[in-house]
Parts: sequence; structure tokens; C-alpha cells
Amino acid sequence: MTTNGSGGSGTTTSKRLTAETSEATDAFAAIESYFERGWTDGLPVVPPRPEAVEAFLDAANLQPDQILGVEPTKGAVITAEKAAINAVMAGCRPEYMPVVAAAVEAITEDQFSLHGISVSTMGAGILIVVNGPIAQELGMNDAESVFGPGNRANATIGRAVRLIVSNVLNTRAGDLDKATLGHAGKYTWCITEKVSRLPWEPLHVARGLSQDDSAVTAFAGLSGIQVGEHEANTPEGVLDAFAGRLYAVGQGMQEVLIVICPEHAAFLKSAGWSRQQVCEYLYERTKAAPPLLFEQGGVKEALNEKPPAGAGALASPDAVVPIVAGGDGGGWSTVIPMWSAGNKTRSVTKRIMA
Repeated sequence: MTTNGSGGSGTTTSKRLTAETSEATDAFAAIESYFERGWTDGLPVVPPRPEAVEAFLDAANLQPDQILGVEPTKGAVITAEKAAINAVMAGCRPEYMPVVAAAVEAITEDQFSLHGISVSTMGAGILIVVNGPIAQELGMNDAESVFGPGNRANATIGRAVRLIVSNVLNTRAGDLDKATLGHAGKYTWCITEKVSRLPWEPLHVARGLSQDDSAVTAFAGLSGIQVGEHEANTPEGVLDAFAGRLYAVGQGMQEVLIVICPEHAAFLKSAGWSRQQVCEYLYERTKAAPPLLFEQGGVKEALNEKPPAGAGALASPDAVVPIVAGGDGGGWSTVIPMWSAGNKTRSVTKRIMA
């Protein structure tokens, strides 16, 4: 017996759950049924048995009808039961459910602009950054291939958020989702910061929470732009490489995420640079990019020229959100611009109620 992934009403064997159930002869038949109904992301899902959904709700101390969020534009309600069904389908473990619940709360805040992100041709994905003790408790990956495959918590938490958006809000590719290209982060996109290599306080602490809190921060990110810098060993040299990438993203960005690899972070840490210093340097360095930036012999040379007056790539130093993640294998970092160049969405941080 499997539970309706879209969260519709109907008969059920559980006294608490309200979602319709469907009979299937075996797991493979159930999986094929979900493909036929359009309830997957194109990959097989775990049939959500009622007892599994119950276990997820219990793990997060949630009632089935508890409202986790309401999508502001269409008014679609995401209940704990619907979120749990999709978390089971995504392959989560019950202990991941508090993270999924907090992520739903974050993406349904007005400033996140969930409807626009979900239907836009620009093709943003929802990136969840997990901070605090729960990241270590769940064994999340903060190291090699942090954006890649291989870690169950990273992969399935991000996938659960995507399935919730697709199935509960009905924003599926080719239907309401009109992304021209999209990117792989639309399947699943969830990481945690590498706390052991941070030059400063973790992201959730910078957002006003305590070190002992666990939290999620949701970003509406476009595909990342890699920043390779293997020669510089000073903060200025490393950050100039970021500045060059920021030029290519746009002007007047209100928010952009920069994911700093441990090798690059080490130079910032040894020099004692604060988070604010990094933000201010990038703001000043990216003011009014020279019009022939990439035709004048490369990014570094152009950066050394005096830029003309005018607006820069960043609206203010506060537009930069720096975090640290990744492996120690090389100097590869990433710039992740936000949907509509960061001017129509803002990241949202929520404490995880574990």
C-alpha cells in the first residue's frame, strides 16, 4: 500500500493520516505507478507506506495537519503530512524530517519568492545550507564533492524539498515550471558548511542564532560559476578571482552566495580577515567593471585599471554571503548568483526545531 504523493484526500489505513492510499502488488509496481502519475523527479522514488510517514512525523514531533508553510502567491498549503510523504519518497531517513520541515518554512516566506522561482524561465534551484550540530549528527558532507553525489543526507534532503515543490505546488517541468534550461540543482541541492575551516562564525550565527542552534538557510540559486585560483596566497589575490566572476553575473546584485573552498579560506584565516572585510573588498573591487574587461588581456589586468564611475556588480557589501565548504584537493571555489540577479529574492534562515 502506498500513499498519494500529491497529498490528496481519501481513505487510509492510518487513523491520523488523510492522504489517499493506493494498492500495489509490489514495490516495483508502486514505483511505476508514481512515474505514470507524474509524482517523481524522473528518478525512482520510495513508496511512502503510511507507517513510514507516521515515523517521519513523530521524528519531528509534528501533527499531520500542522501547516509548515503557505506559498504566498497561490495560497497552496504545505502540511506536515504532505512534506513527510515527499520526504519518504525522496529517500530520507526519519531523523532528516526536522531539516525538511524548517526548509519548507524558509522557502514559503514572502521574501523568498517561491512562486516566481518555481515558474520562471531563468531556472533557479533551491539550495539548502544546513548549519549547527544537526549537520554533524546526520553525517552530512562538507568536504570533497560537496555539491556532488554520494551522501544520503545531502542528496535526499535537497530532493525532498524539490519533490514537495513539484507535487504540492504542482510546479513540474513543462507544466508550470517553464525553465528554459534549468540546472542539476533542481534535482537536489543541499550542503553544510565546513565548520572546521571557517575563518569566522558560521552562517546561522551571522544571521542572529546561537552556535548551539541548528538552522537551514534557503537560497534561490542559479548554476554556480567556478572560481579557480591556484597561485595567489593573499586575501586580495584570492578575492580578485571572485571579483572577476562577479563582473560576469550582472550589476546591482542585492545578494550573491560565494562558496569558498578550504584552500582559499585558509589564506583569509591566516591573514585574520573577517566576513565583513571580505564583503567590503569585493564590493569595492567590483564597482563599475571596465567595458572591455575580457578583451584587455584577462580579469586580473583589467581589475588593476581605474574603473569608470557608476554602479558596480554589487548593490552593497551586504549583498555578499560568504560560506566555506568543499575538499582540500585544490583551489576551486564557486560564485552562485541568485534568481533575477538577486533582485527579486532573498535568502531565508530558519531555526530547526529538532
